[in-house]
Order: sequence, then C-alpha cells, then structure tokens
Amino acid sequence: MTDQRARGRSDSLQVPWASVARFIRQLSHDLRNDLNAIELQCAYLAELEANQELREEIRRLREMVVRPAAMLQRLSRNVSDVKPALIPYRASDLVEDLRARIHRDFAGEAAHVQWEVLTGDGMLRIDPQLFLEAVAELFANAFRRRRDQGALVARITAEKGRFIFALVEPKSGFDQSTENWGEKPFEEINQQHYGLGLFRVRAIAEAHGGELRAQFDADRSALITTLTLPLQEG
Repeated sequence: MTDQRARGRSDSLQVPWASVARFIRQLSHDLRNDLNAIELQCAYLAELEANQELREEIRRLREMVVRPAAMLQRLSRNVSDVKPALIPYRASDLVEDLRARIHRDFAGEAAHVQWEVLTGDGMLRIDPQLFLEAVAELFANAFRRRRDQGALVARITAEKGRFIFALVEPKSGFDQSTENWGEKPFEEINQQHYGLGLFRVRAIAEAHGGELRAQFDADRSALITTLTLPLQEG
C-alpha cells in the first residue's frame, strides 16, 4: 500500500518548469565549481611534476574534467530563459555567417550538406549568436540521427515577409509525431543528450517572433524541419 501511494504521488506530481530550470542551473553551477577546482589542481600538479609521462597523464585527466564541465554549462544554458539582444542584420550576411558556422562546427559532415539559397537582400532584426546556435542545433540533431543515403539539404528562402530556413533529411520511414515539435523537454533522453535541444531552438525562434515546425513528407521520403523569422518591412 505504501509503494502504491508513493507511485501515485510521483505520477501526479507536477513541478513548474521555472522550478525545474532553476534546479538544473543551480546543480550545474555547483558541479562545475567542483570540476573547475579539480582542473585547476591538475594544472598545478602538472607544473610541479618533472616526469613527462606523468605530465601527459595529468593533461589527459584535465581533458576528462573539462568535458563534463562544458556539458553542464550547455545543460544550464538550454534551460535558461531566452533574452535576445536584437540588432538589424542583413539576410545575405546571416547566410554567410551560417555557412561558416556549420563548416567550423561540423568540419567532417559539412561536405555532405547541399545548400540551396534563394534569399534577397532583406533585413532581419535578430540576435545573430542565438540564431546561429539554434540552426547549429538542428544540424547536430540531423547528423546524430540515422538517415538514408543522400545529401542533407539546407534550403534558405525569403517569401511573404518571412526568412525561412529548412533542413531536409532523407528518410524512408519516420514514425514520430511532429505535431508539437520541440514543445516538450525531456521527451527523448539518451547518453549526453537530454531532450532539450529542440526545446531550446523553439524558445529561440519564438523569442524572435518566429516559429519552429517539422513535417515528414512521405512522398519525398524526407523529414523537413523549418525555422522561420519575420523580415523587416521595407
């Protein structure tokens, strides 16, 4: 009976997202403090140690500590409120920045991306750093997920007062619902990925007055993820 009550409480427990996000940020902060202290201690030991082999082992240990610290920092960022610093930005410049970012972050996979750019010289009002972060997350998802043979297509257009970025992934089958794409955190959790990437992308899009959506085109055997932003009038 006690176990049943406990399960009932856990099933019905609803915690506000703000409280969950605050907990994750605080936990990440506390753990990063400890990891940073370990990394600094390793750096100090490396300076004291004369043996080259031991110095190399200490270097590897520092790398092992830095990786989870960076992961925790990303986790904290992904649950933080999105507060863009909006500036005027030419669409053509954003496209060039985007291509450079993808080639930098995904040097090995970027060669398999086919770019189709059909934008004019319109103006956006965006936080370019946040927007590039959002699109890089879409690419990271696409490279991580299993897809069919064929190029990943990045299609960028401007129409009806909207800047439209669409990522087309070749897929012969797709059984997930795309109705609430990126609306719920923690939907798909696996090693070092916690179901927060698309949630963050949607938050960034909506903070810019845009939207994120996805659809599976069975006729084309493709999953199409679209990120749109409003263009400035005139």
